Amino acid sequence: MDIAVLSDIHGNYVALVKCIEYALARDIDTFIFLGDYIGELAYPQKTMEILYGLREQCNCYFIKGNKEDYWINYRKESRKGWKKYDSTTGCLAYAYENLTEKDIQFFEGLSHVGVVDIPGYPAITICHGSPGSAREELKPGRENTYRVMEQEKNSLILCGHTHRRGKIEYAGKKILNAGSVGISLDGDSKAHFLLLHGEENGWNHEFISVDYDREKVIDELYASGLTAQAPYWCKITEALLRKGTVSHGSVLTKAMELCKQDRGVCNWPEIPERYWELAVAEML
Repeated sequence: MDIAVLSDIHGNYVALVKCIEYALARDIDTFIFLGDYIGELAYPQKTMEILYGLREQCNCYFIKGNKEDYWINYRKESRKGWKKYDSTTGCLAYAYENLTEKDIQFFEGLSHVGVVDIPGYPAITICHGSPGSAREELKPGRENTYRVMEQEKNSLILCGHTHRRGKIEYAGKKILNAGSVGISLDGDSKAHFLLLHGEENGWNHEFISVDYDREKVIDELYASGLTAQAPYWCKITEALLRKGTVSHGSVLTKAMELCKQDRGVCNWPEIPERYWELAVAEML
């Protein structure tokens, strides 16, 4: 029994196709998806159609990430707060505009946490960030990580969200982070995912890295108009696709710090472009 575990696609359908092809070539027909399906890259509808097609031919488990909450809550809040041609929310607005009613209903039907229980093997807890929150990061050496592991009844927890592959063992339990299919922070610019192999001793894991056409993904940022709609956010994306390791979140934090230093206050999402420009120049 083998399972492919994919997380944090973020609209990188080119990388997604390569990961799925790799898994299918190894006769894997069960997939776990850990959320954040779109959000940073061009033509998000292509990612969604690939996922819908895969669930028609394979056994697929889906859960919700923090990005899915964004789209759901944005509609509930009457589509307020995001704007085009803005590095803070331009990608969010672009992604939402390309969603269909089918997509929103699909996201609304997902849970933040789930259990995969395959007969004959130990049950698996699946989540995006943590079992308690899609936005929580489970990292080595952190008290919150060990607290989650102590509280979780299942011995294996699968997560994503950090965009970094990893394994944490504690109290007889294991966390496996599948990394990111779409925008890795591991610095090698490849698509990362995880294979689980069901064996007599339980689940063994294998981290997988696959190459894909990054130049096509970058070209589509420009061809789609997304670089104009979210200029500095897309600069960070492009840098990450070219083996960068500086996250969007860290640049956002720097831009807000610069804004606050200059203006005395800075509240998301009101971050003028000049502070994004300064943050990007300093950090990339």
